[in-house]
Amino acid sequence: MTATTPVGTPTAADVPQPAPGAPPPRTPLIARAAAELVGTAALVAVVVGSGIQATKLTQDTALQLLANSTATVFGLGVLIALLGPVSGAHFNPVVTVAEWWTARRGGSGVTAPEVAVYVPSQIAGAIAGAILADAMFGEPLVKWSTHDRSAGNLLLGEVVATAGLILLIFGLARTDRLRFAPAAVASYIGAAYWFTSSTSFANPAVTIGRAFTDTFAGIAPASVPGFIGMQLIGAAAGLALVAVIFMRGRIEQDRSDA
Repeated sequence: MTATTPVGTPTAADVPQPAPGAPPPRTPLIARAAAELVGTAALVAVVVGSGIQATKLTQDTALQLLANSTATVFGLGVLIALLGPVSGAHFNPVVTVAEWWTARRGGSGVTAPEVAVYVPSQIAGAIAGAILADAMFGEPLVKWSTHDRSAGNLLLGEVVATAGLILLIFGLARTDRLRFAPAAVASYIGAAYWFTSSTSFANPAVTIGRAFTDTFAGIAPASVPGFIGMQLIGAAAGLALVAVIFMRGRIEQDRSDA
């Protein structure tokens, strides 16, 4: 006995297929905005929550930083792997703006109206994540941080941390290796916790969110503008490095010769 297709049932040949080489359909903007909000909230909850937990378990600052950075590495890697296929898992306004900048001449990436949705979603998520972490550990839901981070060496650390992050992400994109982003980006942030003086915020949304908690991971509101300014400078430096190191003509020639 053989199976038959009922009359009127559409077959694979009847379903419209995308043109060869056409980009896949994009996830609806509302879903991408939700992914950016939830992902950034979860990231900040991991950073702030693990910082609170660490200070409860030990008074050794080195162990506190180790616990905080380890939790952040694992949390960030999972979030990128989970939400990357939805929104790109930016969780960071400088990444979003940098993607728009590189795509503004017709390349693939977010558009200006999408940037206007992504960035507020990321900031709102970061604030929500800080409040959630405080709530989980019985801290005041909103208490401005008193952790001053305005020293010049810390600001330089933010330039370095952000430039490295942008170089990594867009270098992976230029060389068609974004599949390594969950492990690579998480590993970089974990390393930058230790090799930069600022412990690598490298993210304006996260910086704003961390001002809402007077705990281990907090930053005083007065220090926020300086950090964000340095992050923007770092992003510009990172894009300049990408343009020099990953020249499109050189990469395309290498691929054609392979």
